[in-house]
Amino acid sequence: MFLELIAVIVAGIAGAGVMMLIARTLGDRVPNWLIPVAAGAAMLGTTISSEYSWYSRTAEALPEGVEVVQTAESTAFYRPWTYLAPYTNRFIALDTGNVRANTEDAALFMADVYFFRRWSTVQAVELMVNCSTGQRADPAFGDGGDPVWRDAVADDPIISGVCDRG
Repeated sequence: MFLELIAVIVAGIAGAGVMMLIARTLGDRVPNWLIPVAAGAAMLGTTISSEYSWYSRTAEALPEGVEVVQTAESTAFYRPWTYLAPYTNRFIALDTGNVRANTEDAALFMADVYFFRRWSTVQAVELMVNCSTGQRADPAFGDGGDPVWRDAVADDPIISGVCDRG
């Protein structure tokens, strides 16, 4: 986040510098108010570029065996351009290289799932999946109790990702 702030500031300085160079080259025939406008446009462009490239940069940096199974796009009234082209601000990744089968029931699998969200820390959750019933559960509070099974939609990407690997 701090590096992105620095990038935005540098872009603003560069935008103002380019406009000042253009003004000097044209013999000061360019209005002075265009210099801060160019700085602001460069800063806004850098911010938008950073927002739209976050998902691809983060997904490409995932280690081998960790695959994206679901994404979520976002729009916001204070970002009117997102209504034309929504951007991905969160996604779920499955550690397919670490899917573990249950030794007592061949339909049960354990998998690590990671929740990524822009400007938030990554959350890791260990899930249990029942491939025969299409249900998933979080392990019960670490107290050794029974897990709470939840029905999922028919095309749940986490369940299909785990069951395809298992």
